[in-house]
Amino acid sequence: MTCEKVVLVTRRTGLSELLERFPTKGQARFYLEHEGFDFAATQAEHDDYTAAIETLRRSLDFGLPIQEIDRSFLPTYLFAPTDLVVTAGQDGLVANTAKYVGGSPIVAVNPDPSRMDGILLPFQVAGARTGAAAVLEGRSRLREVTMAEARLSDGSRLLAFNDLFIGPRSHVSAKYVLGHGTRRERQSSSGLIVSTGAGSTGWLSSVFNMSAGLAAAFGGAAAPPVRLAWEDPRLVFVVREPFASRESEVSLAAGFVEPGSEITLESLMPSGGAVFSDGIESDFLAFDSGAVLTVAAARERARLAAP
Repeated sequence: MTCEKVVLVTRRTGLSELLERFPTKGQARFYLEHEGFDFAATQAEHDDYTAAIETLRRSLDFGLPIQEIDRSFLPTYLFAPTDLVVTAGQDGLVANTAKYVGGSPIVAVNPDPSRMDGILLPFQVAGARTGAAAVLEGRSRLREVTMAEARLSDGSRLLAFNDLFIGPRSHVSAKYVLGHGTRRERQSSSGLIVSTGAGSTGWLSSVFNMSAGLAAAFGGAAAPPVRLAWEDPRLVFVVREPFASRESEVSLAAGFVEPGSEITLESLMPSGGAVFSDGIESDFLAFDSGAVLTVAAARERARLAAP
């Protein structure tokens, strides 16, 4: 890989976020302890993360410029094909980064294994240089992870590593027409989730947990949860809380989006409709009356470096 710059993607710690609300650390500490929380644990987490990032900066010195960016700047940061991308944070940071890097390999580092499970984080700080060097030298094994794409009729688009949400921006009903294969149905619901294989153990799994809980409480049979491999080219869509009425139906509640196919949605919401991905509500597509949306597997794949 021809690389001109290392981009290190970080995230704010709990203490950093507190200090945006309170002018001094003392006031932040007083607030936490007054609410019954342990400030020492918050400080320790901050110190450990800060130390890990400093160690990463030193270990990633390949004689190239190192650009550090916070996750909040991802939607506006312009990644170059010649960037070596390293993330240091929880799994969600990988998901947030993948849809903006344009297919560049990502070296995902777990900066704090004592606090983070790190399903998507194969490297620890001590092994980050080895993983990054393998990418630079073109000998890294890469996992090609399917992403979802939402595209409006005006050409604007949004990618998702884990899942897309399509629905209202507040606690009101979403109204739309859903198309899947030869079927079309007018619906009213709290929105749709479209999940990738990587996301099938996340938000989608909570829907199956709810289904299992209802079945256990009322004597029905629960559907087995869907678990897809990260590389699976299919997507899964689920309609959340579909409402049956004279104007809305509930028969098209879930299904697979097979390779080469798509689902379509036509908004019937005068305002407040939105499409966002991976929990980032600030980076969204407006989905109001007249908008036509297609959702399918993206051409791009996220490429995660593996040990």
